[in-house]
Amino acid sequence: MFTSLKIHKDTPAVKQKLIHKLQEVLASVGDREIIVLCVGTDRSTGDALGPLVGTSLAHAAVPVLGTLMDPVHAGNLEVRVKEVPQGAFIIAVDACLGERATVGNVNILPGPLHPGAGVGKELISVGDMHISGVVNVGGFMEYLTLQNTRLAFVMELAELIAEAIEAVIIQRGTDRKVAVGIDVE
Repeated sequence: MFTSLKIHKDTPAVKQKLIHKLQEVLASVGDREIIVLCVGTDRSTGDALGPLVGTSLAHAAVPVLGTLMDPVHAGNLEVRVKEVPQGAFIIAVDACLGERATVGNVNILPGPLHPGAGVGKELISVGDMHISGVVNVGGFMEYLTLQNTRLAFVMELAELIAEAIEAVIIQRGTDRKVAVGIDVE
């Protein structure tokens, strides 16, 4: 297990700190395949964080399930999780609601993600670790809160998360190719 990281998007050098934490976590994964499982839906701006991250990662050729065009959400989560290759290390990504002081935080946490918990849904837990972005304040009328979350704010968090994941996964792939003598120009 690793220690969690909870950091605000406006913290100086935030992307580098996220990258460093992800490198630390993934150093212990060995040769296991890494899959990023992005949970959410584009039908709610607040809940679009996962699919936005997934779409960005798919464009960068990072192995991902859950994009804007092919989302992983409450209705298909159990079926989609079965698409993950046996033995793969899963990084689950989702939006969450929090206290006012934590809105804008990116959280990198050990263990599985519990999707739907913020809106009272009981879904299967997924992931070996998870990353959540606190998109708005929770505690009252969560569905309405997610519907009325600013898309620009969600996109800013999604870009930050996707860039950090992409940097680490691409670097990891390059390191593995160099280790076995494959030219990586």
